[in-house]
Amino acid sequence: MQGTTVRRAGRVLAAAAALAGLAGCTSPDPADRPGGDHRGPRGAALAALRTAERATERAGSARVESTTTMGSLMSMTADGTLGWRDGLTGTLTITYTGGTIADTMRRLGTPSMEARYLPDAYYARMGDTFAGKAGGKHWIRYGYDDLEALAGGSGAPLGDQLRSTTPNQSVKLLLSSGDVRKAGRDTVRGRTATHWSGTVDTADVTDAALRKQLTDAKVTSETVDIWVDERDLLVKKVEKARMAEGLMTQTTHYGDYGVRVRAERPPRSDTGDFEDLMRQGAGTS
Repeated sequence: MQGTTVRRAGRVLAAAAALAGLAGCTSPDPADRPGGDHRGPRGAALAALRTAERATERAGSARVESTTTMGSLMSMTADGTLGWRDGLTGTLTITYTGGTIADTMRRLGTPSMEARYLPDAYYARMGDTFAGKAGGKHWIRYGYDDLEALAGGSGAPLGDQLRSTTPNQSVKLLLSSGDVRKAGRDTVRGRTATHWSGTVDTADVTDAALRKQLTDAKVTSETVDIWVDERDLLVKKVEKARMAEGLMTQTTHYGDYGVRVRAERPPRSDTGDFEDLMRQGAGTS
């Protein structure tokens, strides 16, 4: 299989894993930052968001539906269930709907794929066209510790992000906003929800790895909007950021909290490891 095809498909699937409607990046809780205001409207907003963060974390699982666009590079949808009690687990169906990545995946015979998340690795099921070029293997395994192979090591934060990606991370990201505010009350899929909004500046992110990740993508700021229902559970989030590839917008709905989640490890006989595919492609062009 040609090395360029291996690398292109590998980056596409790794990016899809992180963007498939899960959540934003993590940031430290502003309660631990010097000078944090625990009084007044901002203090009340932070207290409400911390309650939502804890309630969403305790729920343990949810049904996820998301739509993501990233300039002319990619647009996709994701639908499925995810759990986070003992590491990230779950299954999503990811469909590429537009952009150059969708063109690449169609040529590989995989306009839509199944993604399985387990605590130690992420698995992507490719189509027959790809399998025919990859030793007959339909599944690609991405060990989270191996994702640093992408782009000469810059994929390392991606592995960490996948390990810790849960809906409550979007709440944590909003908690680091300097202008977080209550934006009103709305109805989200039949449920009354409180709308919270804020902007996160990359320069203000104290986590060094996260700040570098955002800086490398040329993200100077990100707007985050979330909707929290009367049970203090996150039911919707919208994140927008200007990136090197263009404007990234992601809208995700969460529901059916506590749903049973199953994610079986694919058959070993039908699974190829991403690191092996990279090595196979290293000598070709």
